[in-house]
Amino acid sequence: MKETKTVSGTPEARAAMHEMMAAFEAFKGANDARLDEIERKRSVDALLEEKVARIDQAVGAAQARLDRVVSEGRRPELCGGSPSGGFAATSPMKGEEKSAFDGYLKTGASFGLELKAGLSTASNSAGFVVPEQTERAIERRLMAGSPMREIATVRTVGAGVFMKPVSTAGVASGWVAETAARPETDPATLALLQFPSADLYASPAATQSLLDDALIDLDEWLAAEVEDAFAAQETQAFVNGDGVNKPKGFLNYPIVADASAVWGQLGYVASGAAGAFAPTSPTDRLIDLVYAPRAQFRPNGRFVMNRKTVSAVRKFKDADGNYIWQPAQRAGETASLLGYRVTEIETMPDIAANSAAIAFGDFQRGYLIVDRAGVRVLRDPYSAKPYVLFYTTKRVGGGVQNFDAIKVMRFSAS
Repeated sequence: MKETKTVSGTPEARAAMHEMMAAFEAFKGANDARLDEIERKRSVDALLEEKVARIDQAVGAAQARLDRVVSEGRRPELCGGSPSGGFAATSPMKGEEKSAFDGYLKTGASFGLELKAGLSTASNSAGFVVPEQTERAIERRLMAGSPMREIATVRTVGAGVFMKPVSTAGVASGWVAETAARPETDPATLALLQFPSADLYASPAATQSLLDDALIDLDEWLAAEVEDAFAAQETQAFVNGDGVNKPKGFLNYPIVADASAVWGQLGYVASGAAGAFAPTSPTDRLIDLVYAPRAQFRPNGRFVMNRKTVSAVRKFKDADGNYIWQPAQRAGETASLLGYRVTEIETMPDIAANSAAIAFGDFQRGYLIVDRAGVRVLRDPYSAKPYVLFYTTKRVGGGVQNFDAIKVMRFSAS
C-alpha cells in the first residue's frame, strides 16, 4: 500500500518554503526597526506596530501553508486495485474484503460482507468492522492531521482499558566492600496507570449517486470524511480532556511549581508576570523551561503552543541579538525555538493570567494515546433521506504516562 506522498521536492512545497523565508526576513527587518525605536524613544509608533503585526500575520499564514503542504503529503492514498499498491494486489482475501465492504457502503448488502470478507459485528446496531486496510488508512490520516498523534506514543490494544505499570522510584542500591554485609535494599515503587478508551464517532453523509459512481474509492472517501472530525475532537481531548468519556488531556492533571512537583503532577516554570512574559529578558524564562525536564528528556524535546503564542515568542531575541524562533529550513521540518522543534496545537490556551500556554518536553515518552482495535461503520439510509449516513465509531483513550517528561510555563509572577 502506498502510505505517503513525497512533497519535499514538489513545486508547491518549494514555493511555500520561499514564501516562508521571504516573510520571515521582512518580519525581522520590521521588528528590528520597532526594537530600535523603543530603545531610542522608549515608545514605538503605532503605524510601525501595525506593520510588524501585519507582517507577523503573513509569517503565520506562510507557516500554515507550509504545514498544510507537508500534512497533505503525509496522508496515505488508498488504491482501489492498481498493480502498484492496491488492495487486490496484496492478497485475494484483502481484495474480497474491500469488495464486500464497498458493496455494504453502496447498497447495504451485509451477506457478502459476512460471508466473503468474514467481518464480524456484535449486533446489528453496532455496525460492521471495516477492513484492516481502511482502518489503517484512517489511523494514518489521523496521524497526519492530529499534531498530538505526531508527537506522542500511539499504541493499538485489544482491551477496553489499557493498564501500564510504571516505576515511580527505582530500586535502591549502594556501594559495599568485598566482604562487607549487604543489607536488603528498598524495592521499586510501582504505580498502575489506566487508560480507558471512549467512543469517538462521526456521521458523514453521501448521496446514492455518489455511492454508485464507479470512479469513487469509497474507502478513501470514508477515511477523508472522518479525518477532520476525528482529528479535531481528539486534539481537544489530548490537551484539555477531563477523562470522562474521553481521553485525559495533559493540561488537566494537577499543575504545581516544578520544585514541589511529585508523581501525578506536572511541574511549571513561571513566566515572570501575570498573563504575560517577564518585561525584561523573557527568553531566560523559556531557557528555564527547557532545562526543567531531566537531561534524558531534552534530546527529543519540543515546544507546544498555539499560533498566538508563537506570534509572541517570534519577536524575542537572545543575548547576541539573534531571533530565538527560526522557520523550517526544509520542507517536512518544523520551525524551531531555541533550537528545539515547535508544534502548533490550536487547542493550547492563549496567554492569560495563570494559563499554561506553553509546554515543553519529550511528548513521545510523556503522553500515551491508546487506540482500541477496530473501526465500525453502520449504514443508515433512513434518518436523513435522500442522504445515506455512515455512523462511524472508533475507541480512543489517552493520558500522561511519564510526568517527568513534560513541563509547562505558567503565565504568573511566581
